[in-house]
Amino acid sequence: MEIIEAVRKVIQEMVIPELGDLKERLTVANQRLDGTNKRLDDMNTHIIDQSRRIDETNKRIDHLGNELRAEIVKTNERIDSLNKSINERIDLMNEMIGRNNEMIARLYEVIVRREEHYKLEHKVMKLEEEVSAIKAKIGV
Repeated sequence: MEIIEAVRKVIQEMVIPELGDLKERLTVANQRLDGTNKRLDDMNTHIIDQSRRIDETNKRIDHLGNELRAEIVKTNERIDSLNKSINERIDLMNEMIGRNNEMIARLYEVIVRREEHYKLEHKVMKLEEEVSAIKAKIGV
């Protein structure tokens, strides 16, 4: 029995203090693990909250994007309508310019004819004077 006692004594002197030390270390490790788990849970909660906020922000961005697209379509329609109106006015102005050009061409013809008429009238008057002078010389 002395051997059993000796083994018991050696175990108590060598193993039990180390087991106590291991227990303490295990307790500290468990506390650290609990703290780490708590921080991970907090971070996970924070990440979930951030994810929810991101989803909400994405929904708002999508909604604003849709509104913006609708406004762009309206603006494009207004621009198209304005372009159509401007093109119609340009066509009308081109028609008016064409008519004015025709009238100017006719007026030019009339002015040229009138000028020719004055020239002819002047020539006729000159010829009449010459004829009168010739008649006067002849005595008619």
